[in-house]
Amino acid sequence: MNARSALFDVYGDHLRSRGGAAPVASLVAMLAPLGISAPAVRTAISRMVRQGWLTPVKLDGGAGYALSDRAERRLADAARRIYRTEPEEWDRRWHLLVVERIVERTARERLRSALTYLGYAALREDTWVSPRASGELDSLLETEGVTCRRFFALHDGNDAQLAATAWDIQALARSYEQWLADAAALVATVGAEPPDRDAFVVRSRLVHEWRKFLFKDPGLPHELLPQIWPGQIAAGFFDSSADRLLPGARRYVDACLQGSALTMQV
Repeated sequence: MNARSALFDVYGDHLRSRGGAAPVASLVAMLAPLGISAPAVRTAISRMVRQGWLTPVKLDGGAGYALSDRAERRLADAARRIYRTEPEEWDRRWHLLVVERIVERTARERLRSALTYLGYAALREDTWVSPRASGELDSLLETEGVTCRRFFALHDGNDAQLAATAWDIQALARSYEQWLADAAALVATVGAEPPDRDAFVVRSRLVHEWRKFLFKDPGLPHELLPQIWPGQIAAGFFDSSADRLLPGARRYVDACLQGSALTMQV
């Protein structure tokens, strides 16, 4: 787990619900049990400021950093997908994008990665499909300076076969099965009532590995998936384990935030 990813995790999983800001000292304290050094945290913060994810702010606990509006939107969408807070019925319409030709290879790969994160799959180099439109699409296209034509369309054929062509569903199923095995082993390392620090560490690693499915799983409607879907089984284990560890993890985060404030007052 690198410092930048860990910061995204802690802001999204804990700090966003606490106002979206924290002193640097608190961030350093939070990430120390994950094996991330103070210099690495500060370097990652500087990088995230340059990229527009964090904004410097003055807090009671000293110099700190708050989520930018862009980061708030990204983490809100990530939370919706991670915790499945807004289950949606599918109207069987596909969202199609026909993207203008991009000459620069780096820009082309950056757009490909971003569209994949938003749940789109390439049918060919300039044509992308998703079972639903992403709320982040406009922001992405504006940031990249790219134009595209957009359509909602009904597929004149078998929708599940189209999904199997656009996404490697079998590989995704194997990823969920491996995650489940690894997650069960991780959670087994702590007892039923672990110390707050241990609850934070295990939950952080659990969330971190689960969050990687944002880049793999487009969140396909159940109509497009096999009847027995490993992703559903893995999601159930994630939900129950993350919920059990959450109270202790919250207390640890609160202690880090309060400890920073007390240090600044002395």
